[in-house]
Amino acid sequence: MFNRLFRVCFLAALIMAFTLPNSANAQKPVFKEVSVHDPSIIETNGTFYVFGSHLASAKTNDLMQWQQLTNSVSNDNPLIPNVYKELKETFEWAQSDTLWAADVTQLADGKYYMYYNACRGDSPRSAMGVAVADNIEGPYKNKGIFLKSGMEGTSNDGTPYDATKHPNVVDPHTFFDKDGKLWMVYGSYSGGIFILEMNPKTGFPLPGQGYGKKLLGGNHSRIEGPYVLYNPDTQYYYLYLSYGGLDATGGYNIRVARSKKPDGPYYDAEGNPMLDVRGKEGTFFDDRSIESYGVKLMGSYTFETENEKGTGYVSPGHNSAYYDEKTGRSYLIFHTRFPGRGEEHEVRVHQLFMNKDGWPVAAPYRYAGETLKEVKQKDITGTYKLIQHGKDISADITLAGKTYNGVFLRQWDSVREKNVMTFSVLNGSGEAVWGSK
Repeated sequence: MFNRLFRVCFLAALIMAFTLPNSANAQKPVFKEVSVHDPSIIETNGTFYVFGSHLASAKTNDLMQWQQLTNSVSNDNPLIPNVYKELKETFEWAQSDTLWAADVTQLADGKYYMYYNACRGDSPRSAMGVAVADNIEGPYKNKGIFLKSGMEGTSNDGTPYDATKHPNVVDPHTFFDKDGKLWMVYGSYSGGIFILEMNPKTGFPLPGQGYGKKLLGGNHSRIEGPYVLYNPDTQYYYLYLSYGGLDATGGYNIRVARSKKPDGPYYDAEGNPMLDVRGKEGTFFDDRSIESYGVKLMGSYTFETENEKGTGYVSPGHNSAYYDEKTGRSYLIFHTRFPGRGEEHEVRVHQLFMNKDGWPVAAPYRYAGETLKEVKQKDITGTYKLIQHGKDISADITLAGKTYNGVFLRQWDSVREKNVMTFSVLNGSGEAVWGSK
């Protein structure tokens, strides 16, 4: 990212749509924070839930004030009581005492299906299965493992397991396509991101697919946390991904690609096929080979202010996303660390908007209930702090000679405690720029 001042006198040539939410004198929003790593969102009966790693979960009615439900893997966790007995085979295979990113979906029978997974951590030795509950808050009963990775010998597709080509079976996200078919996208580092067609009655993969169809990645490239969301307005499937390492020094950042079909092929804004994204052979964590692919929505950044008390994120990532069919609004839900706070992390929600090219742009500040209205030219003229996300973490990218499409909107700045004009734009190369007036 790159942070500097920019004078906006006439940005109409750069922006597709002028949008403005609530008035500048709106009431101060109230937030209640929770900590759920790798939050995967699901809405049911008017309540939003997030489920994540280590059997952590939380809920909210407004995407602003959250309530922590569970925190860690233990036998008294109400999501999966007696979890070490219930998932004994999973823990033994993965040689682990915790669980990684969970995902919950509701099938036609009205029951809730939790896709759980565990990984050894220093290798792709992992197991993935599904547990079912009548109530979204549990208790979930195990239905069994359906994928394993990291084995010595024959893998799930009948060939010898190869960590450079086969997936690490973690980070599942299960979704319905526009025609009602059920899919699961998953994977992390190792051999890449894969997709399986699922049985909507049982919640298990349809037989004969092995690990499924590869979408991108390989050779231990640092790409994980896949999440697919269909947008009926653009008629694209958007594949959200996290690049880099998840800790405070790892450079985690959120990217997106799109396709007309749920199982790909997926492309970025420059038309690059995501299937080509992988590290060089014989390398580990080869970020340079992958960083030019995918639209980068958000990375580490700080909005500095006059009193030097800035607001920003460190290593935001492993997101989910939500499309509200009633309002047509979209939201990005993720965990993030913060400047000067080490490895502490919390859930954040930002609105997403589609620009005229059909690509999502993320609002610069967290969601505070804003709604959209038209913007007048006088409202947007002024001096803005810029965040230029670029394609790599330290990119210094200029605006000269490039057209950016996106939105203006007034948002709540929690540091200055007032509503300010912002913009979020994207150019044809998939480089995002934010501005805060």
